[in-house]
Amino acid sequence: MRNTVRQAARATVQLAGATALGFFSYLFVTVLLFSAAGTLLVVGAGLLPEAVLLVRRVAGAKRTQVEAWTGKKIPEAYAPLTGPLRERLRTAVRDPGTRKDLRWMAAYYVYGLLLLLAVPLWLAGLLVDGVLCGLLRRKAVVLPLISRLADLDAAWSTTLLKPSPSALLAERVEELTATRAGAIAAHGAELRRIERDLHDGTQARLVSLSMRIGLAKRAYDRDPDGARRLLDDAQHQAEEALTELRHVVRGIHPPILTDRGLAGAVRALAASSGLDVTVRVQGLEDGAESGARVPAAVEAAAYFVVAEALTNAAKYSGSATAEVWLAGTRTGLVVMVRDEGRGGADETAGSGLVGMRRRVAALDGTVTVTSPAGGPTVIDVELPCVW
Repeated sequence: MRNTVRQAARATVQLAGATALGFFSYLFVTVLLFSAAGTLLVVGAGLLPEAVLLVRRVAGAKRTQVEAWTGKKIPEAYAPLTGPLRERLRTAVRDPGTRKDLRWMAAYYVYGLLLLLAVPLWLAGLLVDGVLCGLLRRKAVVLPLISRLADLDAAWSTTLLKPSPSALLAERVEELTATRAGAIAAHGAELRRIERDLHDGTQARLVSLSMRIGLAKRAYDRDPDGARRLLDDAQHQAEEALTELRHVVRGIHPPILTDRGLAGAVRALAASSGLDVTVRVQGLEDGAESGARVPAAVEAAAYFVVAEALTNAAKYSGSATAEVWLAGTRTGLVVMVRDEGRGGADETAGSGLVGMRRRVAALDGTVTVTSPAGGPTVIDVELPCVW
C-alpha cells in the first residue's frame, strides 16, 4: 500500500506539473503566437523566431517532465535559429522540429485542457479513495488511475515530441561534419608541430653533425687531435638528434603505450608529473591479462588527455595533488583527471583543452570540464570503443 501511495504521489506531482505547463501554454504561448501573426506585416516578422524559440523551451520543459517520470530522455533535433532575420524566418518556418512542437502543442491544447478540468475531480477522488481505504479496507482505485494518467500523458508527449529518424540522421550528419572538421584541424596542427620539431630541432642538429664530420675529415691528416674533438662533437650532436627524434615519435604514438599498455603508461606519466598523483584503474588490467586491449587510437587519445591535464594542473592549478581514474566499460573507456587547485580553467586561454576536445571528438567521444573558481578542476572523458 505504501508503494502505491508513493507512486500515486509522484504521479500527482507529475500531473500537476503537466497541468501547470498546459496553463502556461494557454496564457503565454497563444498570446505570443497570435501577436506575431496579427502584426506580421508590421513588426511580427521579428517576433516569429522568438515565438518559435519560446515554443522550443516549452517543449523542452515537457521533455524534462517526461524524463523525470519515465527515466527515458526524449531526443530533440532543431535547426539553429541564427544569422540574419530572413534566414531565421526561413529556418523557423521550414524546421521539421518546429512543426513537431506545434503538433504536440495543438494536441496538448486538447488533452491539456482535459487535465485542467480533471484536477478537481482527481483531487476529490484521492480524498474519497483514502477515506474508503481507511474505513472499509478496500483497494485503492483512484491511486492506480492517477499513475496510468501520468503514463498516458508521458506516452502521448513522447510520441509527438520524438524527432523523426530523418531529423536525427540530419543532426548526426551535421555533428559528424563538425567532428570531422575538428579532427582535420587537429591533424593539421599535429603535422605542423611535427614539422616544426623536425625543422627546428632534429634537422638543425643533423646539419651541424654533417658539418662537423666534414671538418673532421679535412683536419684528420694535419690535426688528428682537432679532428677527434670534432668527431666527439659530432657524436654528441647525433645523440641529441636521436633524442629529438624520440620526442617527435612519442608525440605521434608513445612507445610506452606499446610496452606497458595504457595503465602502465599513465602511471609513468603520474610519476614524472611533479605532482602527487593517485592513479586508479578499473577494468583495464584484467582485460589486458585476458588478451583484450583498448584500441591503439583510443589509448593514444586517453594518454594525451591525461598528459595534457596533468601538465595543466602542474602549471596553473597551484595544487600539489591530483587524481587520475581510468575505467573500462562495456561500451568504451572513461578517463577522469581531478586536481584540487584554484579552478577557473579557460578553454580560450590556450590551455590545451581545445586540442583535447578535438582529439576526443575525432573518436566520437565527449569531454566535460568542470572548473569553478576556487576549484576543483575535473575533466571527464568518455571514449567509445569495442573491446
